[in-house]
Amino acid sequence: MRLNSALVQRTLSQFEAQAIPDNHPSMPDLNRTFGDHTFFIDADGLHIVEPAVPDEGGHETGQVVKVASWQDASRTSLIAHPPEPTDVVVELGGEPSGTSH
Repeated sequence: MRLNSALVQRTLSQFEAQAIPDNHPSMPDLNRTFGDHTFFIDADGLHIVEPAVPDEGGHETGQVVKVASWQDASRTSLIAHPPEPTDVVVELGGEPSGTSH
């Protein structure tokens, strides 16, 4: 799922990571490997956001899915693996809940 800049900021307010910019040199390889997504990187690896079931208020949500893990403790190289849904679900529509930014 590709997110616009507002949704990237909303996601980052609920998920501690860094968004990889569209002009980053690795983007063509990432898109070729994982498809057209907005990519997020954190201490655990590389993540994307996939559409999820709307919350009880009917707001659009997205589930954070890990698609690659760090190869070693120095975090210099990633290893792709089958998508692993995380416990993180971000609210994409409406006001984000539980944020104090």
